[in-house]
Amino acid sequence: MSEQQTTATIGHAPAPDAGEPTYLGLNPGGWVALAMVLVFAILIWKKVPGAIGRALDSKIALIRDQLAEAESLRKEAEALKAEYEAKSASADKDREALLERARHEAGEIVAKAKADAESLIERRTRMAEDKIAAEERSAIEQLRASAAEAAAKAAARLIAERHDAGTDAKLVDQAIKELAPR
Repeated sequence: MSEQQTTATIGHAPAPDAGEPTYLGLNPGGWVALAMVLVFAILIWKKVPGAIGRALDSKIALIRDQLAEAESLRKEAEALKAEYEAKSASADKDREALLERARHEAGEIVAKAKADAESLIERRTRMAEDKIAAEERSAIEQLRASAAEAAAKAAARLIAERHDAGTDAKLVDQAIKELAPR
């Protein structure tokens, strides 16, 4: 015995593309694609790619100009660096020459000062010796004058003690007689 089973299904008639709604025969993906095509068409019609290209070209040209300017500035900087290095080397040579000249001049000044000092010492020594000699002559002359004065006083005293008025008269007469023949 077989039993037959019967099943009945109640269903709805399937709708075409029941999962996605459509409008004018396009689903949402189609509409997005159509919008993209329209956007690209408008961009091309308004020459946006050319404008973007020109903007990029001008930006590239600006960057090239900046790179060229940077290169020229780098070359200028290198030239200035070389110039200053040369000036620095020249300044070092000049400094060495100045130091050598200053040492030479200092040696000459010291030698001249030494010679001047020796000359001054010699002059001062000679002046002192001359002064000492003059003082000695002056002292000798004073001593002679003092000795002559003392001798004259001693002679006058001796004459005064040994001679009287008569002897003086004889001496005066004798001196007159000697002067008379002349």
